[in-house]
Amino acid sequence: MKIFNLPDLGEGLAEAEIREWFVKVGDTVKEDQPLLSMETAKAVVDVPSPYSGEIKKLYGQNGDTIQTHAPLIEFVSQDAPLKKDKGTVVGNLEESETILDEGDVIVGVPQKTSTTIKAMPAVRMLAKQLDVDLTLVQGSGAGGQITAKDVKEYVQGSSSTSTGEALKGVRHAMAKAMADSHKEVVPITLSDDADITNFPADADFTAHLIQAIAKAAEIEPAINVSFNGKKLERQFNSNTNLGLAVDTKEGLLVPVIKDIANKSKEELRTEINHLKNGAKDRSLKPEELQGATFTLSNFGVFAGKYATLVVVPPQVAILGCGKIREVAKVHEGSVKVRKIAPLSLSCDHRAVTGGEATRFLAAVIQHLES
Repeated sequence: MKIFNLPDLGEGLAEAEIREWFVKVGDTVKEDQPLLSMETAKAVVDVPSPYSGEIKKLYGQNGDTIQTHAPLIEFVSQDAPLKKDKGTVVGNLEESETILDEGDVIVGVPQKTSTTIKAMPAVRMLAKQLDVDLTLVQGSGAGGQITAKDVKEYVQGSSSTSTGEALKGVRHAMAKAMADSHKEVVPITLSDDADITNFPADADFTAHLIQAIAKAAEIEPAINVSFNGKKLERQFNSNTNLGLAVDTKEGLLVPVIKDIANKSKEELRTEINHLKNGAKDRSLKPEELQGATFTLSNFGVFAGKYATLVVVPPQVAILGCGKIREVAKVHEGSVKVRKIAPLSLSCDHRAVTGGEATRFLAAVIQHLES
């Protein structure tokens, strides 16, 4: 028998949810034929068959979450070896000669430390029997190891809310990303105002703000780095790739505008519209949701002035813009009505100093006010 393991569908994602099977047990498929549609934290991806053959077993049903590199499909053994991925999905298609249960540790597969689950095989089996996602269980054992008691207490604690809705897809991934950030990042937040009274009435403020971020990143490049918290190393990025937080009914998606420093306001607006529409109808390609080096949250389109924003590693900073408003303010010696854009900058203080953060925010404000 041949086991096809779930490949990495993009940028080191730890898991994906089965959205729809296109095949069933007993079907004969051809190489590169779509097998199923899977939803990751970033996109909906069709997974192709690595080779031709007959399907013997499907590991999971619609709505199930499969860990990256875990068994996905079992094929009837053939003489021809499995072929490598041709680039239909991100990463290499994994194959295996050994049948593994979903709860087993896959020996020889690199595990990302941020998603590693510390639990004995017996505890994993118990969690599987009780249908418990171990990524949601807090370990009380040595080094954060999850014990059988932890699993049972989790079940007892969640039984009172059994009528609740289990988070899946984008919301499930967002919850885990926020929890990981809370455990790892040392956050600081600075807030200030930009006086944009002189902006023309028809000015595209978001495009201006993005260009201000690009200019400020050139002045203070320490904001536009990728930080490795394990090795305490930072890598400066040559381009500023902006993640644009988009609110959708499935949850928060962050499509990416690449190399914002070399785009005009018109090009930025075209790309913003494309990414927002693509995020809402889940039509974006995986590469359009990868590679962000800095994030912008324009939460003020709904409400709010200032915010403490969440930095998601390996990024070290995120800028938020609150609701633009008119205020009475002393200007050139007299009180006048001025249009104000409230800004909040949150940074990972492990990688960004207070001076670097304030210089970046000051550069953004100066560009907007000029």
